[in-house]
Amino acid sequence: MNNSPTSLTLAEARAAIRAGQLSPLELTQAHLERIDSLNPKLNAYLEVTADTALAGARAATETLARPGAAESLGPLHGIPLALKDLFDVRGVVTTAGSILLKDNVAAEDAFVTRRLREAGAVFLGKLNLHEWALGVTSNNPHFGTCRNPWDTERIPGGSSGGSGAALAAELCMGSLGSDTGGSIRIPAALCGVVGLKPTYGRVSLRGVAPLSWSLDHAGPMARTVEDVAILLQIIAGYDADDPASKPTPEIGDWKLEVGGLRFRVGVPDQAFFGDMDSEIEAAVRAAIKTIGDLGCELREVSLVGHGAATEVSRVIQMAEAAAFHRDRLRDHPEAYGADVLTRFRSGAEITGIDYALARRAQAEWRRKMTRLFETIDLLVLPATPLPAPLIAESDAVKLGTSGLTRLTRLFNFTGNPAIVLPCGFTASGLPIGLQIAGPTWGEAQVLALAHAFEQSTEWRKRRPVRLTD
Repeated sequence: MNNSPTSLTLAEARAAIRAGQLSPLELTQAHLERIDSLNPKLNAYLEVTADTALAGARAATETLARPGAAESLGPLHGIPLALKDLFDVRGVVTTAGSILLKDNVAAEDAFVTRRLREAGAVFLGKLNLHEWALGVTSNNPHFGTCRNPWDTERIPGGSSGGSGAALAAELCMGSLGSDTGGSIRIPAALCGVVGLKPTYGRVSLRGVAPLSWSLDHAGPMARTVEDVAILLQIIAGYDADDPASKPTPEIGDWKLEVGGLRFRVGVPDQAFFGDMDSEIEAAVRAAIKTIGDLGCELREVSLVGHGAATEVSRVIQMAEAAAFHRDRLRDHPEAYGADVLTRFRSGAEITGIDYALARRAQAEWRRKMTRLFETIDLLVLPATPLPAPLIAESDAVKLGTSGLTRLTRLFNFTGNPAIVLPCGFTASGLPIGLQIAGPTWGEAQVLALAHAFEQSTEWRKRRPVRLTD
């Protein structure tokens, strides 16, 4: 077990800094040392901004010595974070995992980056991802394969694979990912961390390289539900310059309690669990029982047609992706990896009629989901149908279209919030993720149930050990 400050949760580190038990400089140095030691094995970071991170940490440490400083500290004062390399950080290259953007230095922060900076965060660098965020393996042909800390011969998931790997290996205290079909939640499941896809429109996407305008979400990733809640409170909010952003009530403090829950929790019927790894089904079933033991009322629900809905979702995703990449695909097809090029070209063949029908189906499914959440408060289900596959056996196109996204994509289609957190491990030591979804703008209850489950189990305390073998 790592006894370094890097093993603390974000909330624990924040408390230690405020109590004078830990300095931002000490915390940042510990992370940079660990990155230096482990990133060559994982390739989670594409760029480590050590000099600016140390400068920011020194400034944060000096601020603490000033009289009355504690009263004006931001909620992330001195906390080291790292961002998926889709998010603009001023003065730092944003590649989106593409060689085409290798010289793309951001002139200003993304909306969410600015919010984190204003909250006092220290940025350690930019994290690896599947090229253009279109894939679930994070086997990047331009910047190298990102590896899973629980078994470096396996994928960390994607497209936010660098975020999942860095968090599991304690190379940062929190991160932001993007999620168009599961790109936050799949790495969270495969790497044994926590990832939240908020309600569509809750978090601004300005300054984030797009994949699909109608399905993209930005959200927080960390090692605990509490840490994810802290990050979401900071990045959420209306942005008038983002067409997808929606004005919503301010997010208050959530009461993350463990006992006395009275949620009506929907559980998909047996048909939903078909073609699923047996260890994953067993772990999820056990998690559902635990949720019932916490005081929730379990109700069987039907998600008939969810498979067809995810297929239609891909029509929207790939048509919009092909539209965004139209000129680059025409002028520089050789600059794309084979799997991404194949999928972008398929998007270019989608007709306007197909796209219009898909958008109509999206409206119908959003209404269907609204009605479902009139009868239940939350929905629990698996995050992925299988544990982390081996890198050598990972077909990026197959896993991205009919494999790992099968259970996550629906909530991008409908825009509902969904979180993934650990609920067990396979016999070979690979993490298993539980997914909890809620009604539109229902992040509060999603986080409440996730936190209660997390605190009633020991899964959050497990860390990869093979990295030091």
